[in-house]
Amino acid sequence: MSAPSPTAVPSFRSRIGGDARSGYYAVPHRYRLHLAPSCPRCLQIAVTHDLLGLGDTLPVTLLPAVPDAPGGGYRALRPLYEASSHRTPGPAVAPVLSDGWSGRIVSTHAPDILRDLARRFAGRGPCLHPRGAGGPIAAVGRLCEEGITAAAQRAGQPGGDSAARDTALAALLGALDLLELRLASREYVLGDELTLADVQVWVTLVQLDTVHRHHLDAAAVHRITDHPRLWAYARRLAARPSFGSHLDLDGIARRHHAHCRGEEAAGAAVRIVDWAAHARTEAPEPVRQSG
Repeated sequence: MSAPSPTAVPSFRSRIGGDARSGYYAVPHRYRLHLAPSCPRCLQIAVTHDLLGLGDTLPVTLLPAVPDAPGGGYRALRPLYEASSHRTPGPAVAPVLSDGWSGRIVSTHAPDILRDLARRFAGRGPCLHPRGAGGPIAAVGRLCEEGITAAAQRAGQPGGDSAARDTALAALLGALDLLELRLASREYVLGDELTLADVQVWVTLVQLDTVHRHHLDAAAVHRITDHPRLWAYARRLAARPSFGSHLDLDGIARRHHAHCRGEEAAGAAVRIVDWAAHARTEAPEPVRQSG
């Protein structure tokens, strides 16, 4: 089975507002992102940050691929958690958006962080969250989380009820069919322009191929590969530096194997995309947070 998320994770969900009256508002160099690109939620944020051209506005601290604290957290993030909530229970996990002015956490909720990056920070990149696209982007996010990721995890459960695994696989294939159909008439998931929906779909496909595939049988993986437009789209995005350069393939593998609860199946031998052909194959060096 694929690696589960840490349990009892504390959540911080403040938002970046439009002006000073909101408390947290977009100011260059005020905030910092703390990311481990081996984590799919962190990878979404890293890609979005790059697409928006925020490297000079919003610095990033890269964390090790595999969490180094009990419960799946990071020791480096513990001071931020403690400063933000006294005796915070649970692991100190990434992603984190922190406020340099107060030394506290603004948010650990990846969907909120993605929206705030796209809507509140004036970068040099595309408009990833256009007016009126909030509902469709959220719907694609649910499709990725429930129709692909959760379904793939259930389909790869070792032992148990084979009928339940077959049902989960059917749900997974149905979600992929829907995306395949969308891409038959448009360049991107929501139309002719790149949006946050594409970032979500691309990272979900990376996880499906590099993590969840290992717990599926070969027949299931061959059915997954039978979506030529979808996987061509995944390859096309991987070739863009804002996507492919953040792929830490070794880190994804090490993170998965550190928490994996199941054995590999025959699908592990059926590679869908040669991600290494588009991404740097060495993990980025962790950057220590400056004081």
